Amino acid sequence: MPPAPSAATERPPTAAQCRPAPLATELRVVLTRSVRRLRWERSSDRITDGQYSVLAALSNVGPMTPGALAEREHVQPPPMTRTVNHLVEAGLVRRDPHPTDGRQVLVSITPAGEAEVRETRRRRTEWLARRLAELTPAERETLAQATTILRRITEQ
Repeated sequence: MPPAPSAATERPPTAAQCRPAPLATELRVVLTRSVRRLRWERSSDRITDGQYSVLAALSNVGPMTPGALAEREHVQPPPMTRTVNHLVEAGLVRRDPHPTDGRQVLVSITPAGEAEVRETRRRRTEWLARRLAELTPAERETLAQATTILRRITEQ
């Protein structure tokens, strides 16, 4: 694999590289690598990325049924049940009776789960801030503009 380009060796993209298909390929690769690298930064190894995703969803949205969690995480109910069981055993979530449907339960994040989410977010933000501090002000401005565009793309 060739070394990553430095600021001194980077060239403006060609017209061909700016066409939708080649740009989509490059963005997909770079974004996937970025997400993968950020996932390394978490507060502990006691939970998986999928389990962390459930914790983060509960932190962001609030209590949900296991079925709603499975739908949100794009998994079938049986694997979500295993995920919730693990998180309950770890003390990171709890099951409470559903207030209006006696057949259901609500999964809620515990204070320990909130602490796990906060620490993981702090580590990820800290890692990324260190990387961004290595860039020039112009590069950070470009990334800020790209962030706005990427947000618009993902919200469509």
